[in-house]
Amino acid sequence: MKENPLSFHLNLKPEDFLPATEEEKQSQVIMRESVSFWKDGMRRLLKNKVAMVSAFVILIVMIFSFIVPAFYPYTYDHQIKGANNLKPMQYSEEEMARIEAGEDVFPHILGTDKMGRDYAIRVMMGSRISLLVGLVATCIILVIGSTYGSIAAFCGGWVDIIMMRVVDIIYTIPDILLIVLLSFALKAPLQTLAQVPGFGWIQTLGENLISIFVVFALLYWVGMARMVRSQVLMLKESEYVTAARALGVSSGKIIKNHLLTNCIGTLIVTTTLQIPSSIFTESFLSFLGMGVAVPLPSLGSLASDAINGMNTNPHLLFIPAIVISLIILSFNLLGDGLRDAFDPKLKN
Repeated sequence: MKENPLSFHLNLKPEDFLPATEEEKQSQVIMRESVSFWKDGMRRLLKNKVAMVSAFVILIVMIFSFIVPAFYPYTYDHQIKGANNLKPMQYSEEEMARIEAGEDVFPHILGTDKMGRDYAIRVMMGSRISLLVGLVATCIILVIGSTYGSIAAFCGGWVDIIMMRVVDIIYTIPDILLIVLLSFALKAPLQTLAQVPGFGWIQTLGENLISIFVVFALLYWVGMARMVRSQVLMLKESEYVTAARALGVSSGKIIKNHLLTNCIGTLIVTTTLQIPSSIFTESFLSFLGMGVAVPLPSLGSLASDAINGMNTNPHLLFIPAIVISLIILSFNLLGDGLRDAFDPKLKN
């Protein structure tokens, strides 16, 4: 029958009731594949070329700091007779004689310092010390700051007011002055404790470096605490927190399993950005002579020792300065990439 052009009835045919084919079904699928928060964040992070190059640089620095020294023929405290202030790839007279005798002598890639110690291995060990101090200090800041901030936000009321006023007071304490005071105050007790069997590592690190860790634990966690507090204040009114309270879950488990778990993305980003700040602080204090104990090297102490010979051996100053800048810049760029990848507000 011919359809009336003025009729509102549908012109249905038998083939219109046939099941849809697979191609027709796929053509109707317009939603993208469902991905988790971490998978989506990693996919966006891998697309960030600057962040990936920074991660590669950090990996290379860690390989040279933690793996290469195990196979390097020199040690950071070994003084080579007659090898004072050698230029890169130079040998001492004794080493030249050994080479002429047919013996293989590994070159001093970056030369030696004024004490005749190979500079390349000292830069590697200095990078290791600076990285370890940055990582350990950041872990201390993360644990104290996240715990303190989450408790203040979850309890609320007068507890939150008192705890945050303590944070405001800590913000006013000068950290450099406290490090100097602690270095003098802890010197005698730490020297006594270093004589006890099993505590010889205290003498290796030195009182100044231990004072730096104490100051990180006392002062530097306040920024992390404020950040965690702001996140927990937004999350503690969520439905799953209310359900957990109704089921009788303790406050500690709610903070640990629900609130901090949902802040993990922000914590990772903040922690990554805290590492270069800790490294810079340690290098700055070592440069002033308040860092690691001699002969243990740090990038800051290497730069400080090289100042007096800057006119004759400028590479001794430039190399640790470049390494410090490279490490701090790489961690900052990687932290920016992590923030762009895992911050839900920056998805678009």
